[in-house]
Amino acid sequence: MASFVTIGERIHCISPVIREAMEKMNPEPILKRAKEQIDAGATYLDVNIGPAESTGVELMKWAVQLLQENFDNVPLCLDTANAKAIEAGISVYNRAKGKPIVNSADAGDRIGNIDLAAANDAICFALCSKDGVPADNDERMAYCQEMLERGMMLGMDPADLWFDPLFLVIKGMQEKQMEVLECIKMLSDMGLNTTGGLSNISNGMPKHIRPIIDSAMVAMAMQCGLTSAIVNPCDLRLMETIKSCDIIKNNTLYADSYLEI
Repeated sequence: MASFVTIGERIHCISPVIREAMEKMNPEPILKRAKEQIDAGATYLDVNIGPAESTGVELMKWAVQLLQENFDNVPLCLDTANAKAIEAGISVYNRAKGKPIVNSADAGDRIGNIDLAAANDAICFALCSKDGVPADNDERMAYCQEMLERGMMLGMDPADLWFDPLFLVIKGMQEKQMEVLECIKMLSDMGLNTTGGLSNISNGMPKHIRPIIDSAMVAMAMQCGLTSAIVNPCDLRLMETIKSCDIIKNNTLYADSYLEI
């Protein structure tokens, strides 16, 4: 049994409230968002500090320690283009509840993040792309193979590379959705872990539709073998769907109270 891993997406510098909190190193808005997501059932929290070219090292250390000290060493996903900031975050990270996640590598300019993860015994998200959206699944799987071989050559356990097929926005790329699901199935059949930014698919949709589409997609993706996703855990419909799929897939033991667990 291995339950689906939810990674809470709401500590993100794109949010004006969080951006200001990070700039001023004001803990309150960040702790509030963290508590909401943990209470809603998030397994990991994504900490996205953006490029953070000048302040990244100090900021990531501060954020990691702030969150782990306040929430019993909650496991974190370190999300920035600044590799030195990721290393700094890992240097103060407590692994009691799970390894840190490096977000993310790809088969292009960011392939070095696999080396960073390998050197620090971390999990690494591996985007099945090199430069933009892959043309098809042959391309996705070629990039997957390239990154898998690199990680294994560096001594990584394949289970620590979580492959992201790239969830694509439905408005404008509707015809590509089944291809993404097929890629998840192909990766799953290889015994690999998978992940991705689930809410990408509903970008641009009315607010009341987004939870419906996201929930339908996560159910279909879990059936294809998806093992984790970056999500908004405060979306009740989505979390109920994930928990229900875990029951149906026999990933968690059924109890009448399973939605509250």
